[in-house]
Amino acid sequence: MKNFSLLFEQIDQTQSTNEKVSYIQKYFADSSSADGAWALFFLSGHRLKRLISGKKLLKWCQELLQLPDWLVEESYAAVGDTAETISLLLPFKEKEIKNKLTLSEWMEMRIKPLQGLLEEKQKEQIFLYWNELNTKETFIFNKILTGSFRVGVSSLLTLKGLSQALEIPREILSQHVMGTWEPTAEFFASLSITDDRKQYLNPYPFYLAYPFEGDLKTLENPFDWLAEWKWDGIRAQVVKRGGECAIWSRGNELVSSQFPEIMEVCKQLPDGTVLDGELIAYQSNRPLAFGELQKRLGRKNVSKSMQKNIPVILMIYDVLEYGGEDIRKLPLGDRRDVLKCLNLESPLLLISDEISFSNWEELSEKRALARQQGTEGVMLKKRNSFYGVGRQKGNWWKYKIDPMVIDAVLMYAQAGSGRRANLFTDYTFGIWNQNELIPIAKAYSGLDQGEINKLDRWIRMHTEEKFGPVRKVKTEQVFEIAFEGIQRSNRHKSGIALRFPRIKRWRTDKLYQECDDLETIIKTFLHDSS
Repeated sequence: MKNFSLLFEQIDQTQSTNEKVSYIQKYFADSSSADGAWALFFLSGHRLKRLISGKKLLKWCQELLQLPDWLVEESYAAVGDTAETISLLLPFKEKEIKNKLTLSEWMEMRIKPLQGLLEEKQKEQIFLYWNELNTKETFIFNKILTGSFRVGVSSLLTLKGLSQALEIPREILSQHVMGTWEPTAEFFASLSITDDRKQYLNPYPFYLAYPFEGDLKTLENPFDWLAEWKWDGIRAQVVKRGGECAIWSRGNELVSSQFPEIMEVCKQLPDGTVLDGELIAYQSNRPLAFGELQKRLGRKNVSKSMQKNIPVILMIYDVLEYGGEDIRKLPLGDRRDVLKCLNLESPLLLISDEISFSNWEELSEKRALARQQGTEGVMLKKRNSFYGVGRQKGNWWKYKIDPMVIDAVLMYAQAGSGRRANLFTDYTFGIWNQNELIPIAKAYSGLDQGEINKLDRWIRMHTEEKFGPVRKVKTEQVFEIAFEGIQRSNRHKSGIALRFPRIKRWRTDKLYQECDDLETIIKTFLHDSS
């Protein structure tokens, strides 16, 4: 555990991507296959299912140390994270007392076996482990137990470090670690073998676009670019190999069971085909609200009724594999030609149309119509670009339409977590419904550090009531809230839900009486008067 704890600390304490890659490369180069597998598991964003709740761990810590309730409550309120609170409440230890177990030994011999123990035995073992680990290792241990352990590094940087350690091209490694795999020594050792692994149903890493801001003319010749609508759905890859199909989300989750009709039509694809596209709720030649698509997510079985009421399609952007050959290095224009050769016959498999334009002004005009099309804007892709890995600048851009905005008043505030645990950074905003303010959205981002500090001071000075960690504040501060979509919702008091709400600006020029009202919002954005 000592070496992995050091890696976690090194990554956490630097902002340099090159240094992070160097630390990761050294760890993998020096570690055993078993330790490398578990480190890769966590660095790639995977987490164990929660073994013990944070609430229970904090209670056990209180019992062990015989602390009063008020001290534990105040400590947690100040820190904002259960795992960190426990590691700080326990006696500080800079060095481990006696344990020399490695990361993989801790995982296989200590942590995973906890799952099969009775609660009292779990508590007894955890008390022993807390005593063996130093403070930093205790924090990691607690995070793993509660299923909330994350490392501050992207999968792209992890792959770079791994690639340098194993001397295997990143593109090959990236496909191996996509999909479902177990963190075993055998798996990690297999990464060094560059044989043909196409018999697996693993997807390729997704290539992601950067947001475009500025003047389109900086992209120079418009004929070098392909434009298509930016559809609002779930990015997915459909894989057909060995007579079997799989559907993967961008989050590396297997979602085949949630889209059985897409699975069925994908059987017509030739073997050795991988498509990149967007799963969209779609009816009458028009996309439905994203919230409708969400109703399918997380279900093990999707009923015939749901398939009928929330029909879906795969809007295809790209083909990554054809005839069993990886064609990601072909220019986009050539890959689009291959896509057209597939002769897709199902209405559930649609190829995303190109948007024709002859100059940047014309494209800007068409982008302005995106919301009428039920899309979020346009995508711009260099015609000669290959299909890369992760989010990279230069060849693919998403040029979204301006978000919808409303003016809302701050109603409640709550302290953040982690580094923001001592600041009020989680806000609830309200709008008028006749003569009453009702909550409309929560937002956590959009202010710079200076504004966060200023608002934090104001909140502390203008708190009217406290409800546990939540503070009700004086009705005064107005903020412009931006959001990407809106739909009706029975779960919200306002009857509507905003998608991706965030703070656009602090309206110090506006009185709270002037913030928006529910009736106007519904008429403006839902286009009805009901």
